[in-house]
Formats: sequence, C-alpha cells, structure tokens
Amino acid sequence: MPSAERIRALVSVHDVMPGTLPSVERILTLLESEGIAPVTLLVVPGAGWTPEDLERLRGLQTSGHELAGHGWIHRVERINGVFHRIHAGLISRNVAEHLALDWVGIHGLIKRCHAWFVDQALGHPALYCPPAWALGSIPRAALASLPFERYELLRGILSAQTGRLHPLPLIGYEADTAARAALIRGWNHINRRRAAGHGWLRIGIHPQDLDLRLADDLRRDLRSFNRFASYADVEANSRSSAQGPA
Repeated sequence: MPSAERIRALVSVHDVMPGTLPSVERILTLLESEGIAPVTLLVVPGAGWTPEDLERLRGLQTSGHELAGHGWIHRVERINGVFHRIHAGLISRNVAEHLALDWVGIHGLIKRCHAWFVDQALGHPALYCPPAWALGSIPRAALASLPFERYELLRGILSAQTGRLHPLPLIGYEADTAARAALIRGWNHINRRRAAGHGWLRIGIHPQDLDLRLADDLRRDLRSFNRFASYADVEANSRSSAQGPA
C-alpha cells in the first residue's frame, strides 16, 4: 500500500475570477513555498474580466500554471428540481450551473466556456470542471463533440473521447460552518485512506480556504505529499498500465 510519499497528487485551485485573484495568488504563493507544481487553475470566464485582470491571468499561465474551464458565471438564479435542491443544501449552494440547465443548455455553456479562452489568447484548455463537480444531464456521448479533452467530476476524471471514467479520490477544505467542517473532514479522512490504496489523490483548493475552518488541515496535507502530477498524467498512466511491460 503506497505511503503518502508515493501518492501522486493533482492540485487545483477553483473559482479563479477577478474578485478572487488576490486570494488565488496568496494560495499560489503558499504552494510555491511548499514546492508544489504543477497546479491547475479552474477559471470562470463570464465573471467580468477586465484587460488588467486578463493580464494577471496570463501572467499566472506564463509562470507555468495550467488553465481549465469552470462553468460560466459560477452561480444560478434558480434551483431546478428536488435533486438540485438537495445538492445545493449539502454541497453546491448556488453555484452548480449545470443542474439548472437541460443538456442542450449545458452543451452550449461548455462550448462557450472553451471559446472564451481562445478569444482571449489563453490557448485551448484540455480540462473542464463543472462547478461543484456537477456535470448535470448532458449525455457522456455528447462530450465527444465538445473541444475539452477531459472532465473532472466528483468521482474522478472522465475522458471525453473514450467515455472512460478514471476514479480518483478527492479532498477539499471549503468549510465555513462547523457542520460543513465536520462533514468535509470526514470525507477527507475516507479519501486519504482510499488514496493510500489507489496511489492517486486530488486536492481541490478554493480561494478562501486559508481563512476557513480547515485551513490547518490544508496546510498539513500540502506538507504530506511530495509527488505531484497533471490531469493529463492520469490518462497517460492508465494507457501505460493497460499496455503492460514492453
């Protein structure tokens, strides 16, 4: 069973928007001080980016951080149905955009998200993570017609072209109440144990996490791992394992 030193960790910073850039940059400074790279930044395109904001984002990209799509505006105006209401109460609150749309609307949102990066000369991001990891009602087969190569879900990383899901444990720290802190701490405990047997772990960081109730847990986890990978490495490793030794 792999120890923490042998686990490969994927580190992402969520909700990158103009209003969160100072907090995101603070987190990146911490990650750099711990020698953590690569880091994937989940960017919200429709959040009102100014030319100055875009220059800061390009600077982060130039410094080596990979950009990924993360919804469009990262909020919903209405709750759509019972499942969405339960999801909002337990996990997403008002950010799970996909759950408020039918699959045609989700398809259009994802396509618009990717086009924004191209229009802003930010390249062609390979990864898309729906807000709160909730992909919604879009059929997996429909993802192959969209420009993203892979999707991050609560359960793992989904390949758009093959439809294969690579299950990966996930831990996070966005706990602004005692109840959420207890729930997330229990979730993290389970997923650290899963990672010990799996060999992989995703660490999802939100902009305010260094000021919330699990900040010490976050700092401790960052010091516990010393092998870091990109999202593309997951599929590459899977292909290598399937082929076996030469």
